[in-house]
Amino acid sequence: MATFTICKTDWACDETRLGMVRRAVFIDEQGVPEALEWDQYDAVSMHWLALARDGSPIGCARLLPDGHLGRMAVLPVWRRRGVGRALLDAVLHAARMRGERLLRLSAQVHAARFYAHAGFVADGAAYEEAGILHVAMQKTLI
Repeated sequence: MATFTICKTDWACDETRLGMVRRAVFIDEQGVPEALEWDQYDAVSMHWLALARDGSPIGCARLLPDGHLGRMAVLPVWRRRGVGRALLDAVLHAARMRGERLLRLSAQVHAARFYAHAGFVADGAAYEEAGILHVAMQKTLI
């Protein structure tokens, strides 16, 4: 039996649950300033939630209208248990169904290998965003 599920959602329905995960990971754990975490793209993006068996949110991701994957986060106790990969697979599937040919993301440097294993390639040198080193990555979708 699966220990978590992935569900597609939107900001209007699930702002609270999506926000819980993003606050815990990006603001509390990683120190991203709160003013940088919330933006105008939340309302217009596709979102996914990873939910534990009890319904509690444990991960999230979003797909912007321009084909960028972002705000992917998994709570620390759920990492290395397939949650991130399941979220990524859901986003990749939706991007393909939407007709995207290229998926882009800004990966934290420590997570670049995770994305590389899924077929993303780095595009340029590392840069700082919200006080954290990132690298642009992209994947051609078939």
